[in-house]
Amino acid sequence: MNNNIPLYIGRFISLVFVQVFILNHINFWGYLNPYIYIIFILLSPININKSLFLVLSFILGITIDLFGDSGGVHATACISIAYLRPVILRSVFGLSYEFQTVKLSKVNFGQRLAYVTLMVFIHHIILFTLEIFNFSHILLIAKKTLFSSLFSIIVIMLVLVLFRRKDS
Repeated sequence: MNNNIPLYIGRFISLVFVQVFILNHINFWGYLNPYIYIIFILLSPININKSLFLVLSFILGITIDLFGDSGGVHATACISIAYLRPVILRSVFGLSYEFQTVKLSKVNFGQRLAYVTLMVFIHHIILFTLEIFNFSHILLIAKKTLFSSLFSIIVIMLVLVLFRRKDS
């Protein structure tokens, strides 16, 4: 992992930059907002120190919150999926996760899609529930979660295919 630190720093900075300056300004029909910055959490090494991973996830989320003036909802959603990631990895990848041999670029499309879908959906439901924070607007929360999740999943899957590393 030590030789990949510049890669992770570059990934962090570029995802925050793209999210803040480009994707945060996309809002189709009031429900479609792609949130691809969580790729950083999705692609983090499996054997990363759990405390460090939670801190990095918090920093990622709070950075998006600072630029978007969103009061910590992104930080909360990021910490939540970072905390739940081992459970999701175990349920999607099974023994490959247990032996820490999972490489997202080498798993089949169905497993990759299941992993991304679960992580994105959990992130988005937490994000929009905290953003709206009114259960009388449960349909609005559901619509925003569903449509933004679908859009984010499509964009994330395209990014993962287009920018996958050949050597991993």
